[in-house]
Amino acid sequence: MIKFSRPTILMCPPDFYGIEYEINPWMNRSVPSDLERSKRQWNALHDLLVQLGADVRLMQPVAGLPDLVFTANAGLVCRNKVFLASFRHAARQGETPVDAEWFQSAGFETIAFPSGHNFEGAGDALFCGDTLYAGYLVRSDVSSMQWIGTQLNCRVIPLQLVDDHYYHLDTCFCPLNAETALYYPGAFDDYARRALSQIRSLIPVQADEAARFACNAVVVGHHVVMNQGCPQLESDLVKAGYVPHSTPLDEFLKAGGSAKCLTLRLDGEEAAVWP
Repeated sequence: MIKFSRPTILMCPPDFYGIEYEINPWMNRSVPSDLERSKRQWNALHDLLVQLGADVRLMQPVAGLPDLVFTANAGLVCRNKVFLASFRHAARQGETPVDAEWFQSAGFETIAFPSGHNFEGAGDALFCGDTLYAGYLVRSDVSSMQWIGTQLNCRVIPLQLVDDHYYHLDTCFCPLNAETALYYPGAFDDYARRALSQIRSLIPVQADEAARFACNAVVVGHHVVMNQGCPQLESDLVKAGYVPHSTPLDEFLKAGGSAKCLTLRLDGEEAAVWP
């Protein structure tokens, strides 16, 4: 069993990050990223997480894989197992062997999906308490989420995403603890909103801040790290007993990512509860 003494996060430097293709509405090759500015923003996020007590592990960037920087999509981590991503788009499928090699070298057992399944890691699979909330339709398949449920013997609640701008669950939903979560209601269908209502405390995010990827936040204890420009959510978090930290991540918004997309908890989210 792999043991961690403090919050442990996987990140990948943005050495080869760029808008090289278009697989979501945020990406536009005519609006390229600024590499030096991307590096400054990534470094600021990295340093902030370290200051908050996280142990940040690094994956080596690889030329030709610009989205490898978004480590949240690499897989779903559960104890010493990782359910590896099976990307829908060919442009990202080359990431999986790189991710698998890193996890195996770090001592994790890697598990691949049966053929024909699409699954995009912690981008679409997030625990709140002992329930796995699973985004599907845009990138991941509901059958993939059900398969994970059988492997982990856990409760899975599928949530249909209805707006391609919020193509992954972590762009519109963020557990803060076992009974509290952020969410953007406009990203979900009616059934999903009803399913989410079982969470004891839901903090809604307004549309303009959702478009700043306010929900794509990193939780480290009672600290919440997010993109700058979300004052209403910052105020709501303070009222809920959390300490918000904003940092500029606009360069990554160009690819449809922000703080959570750039990180993967290797020790399991604080909200995840396992017997």
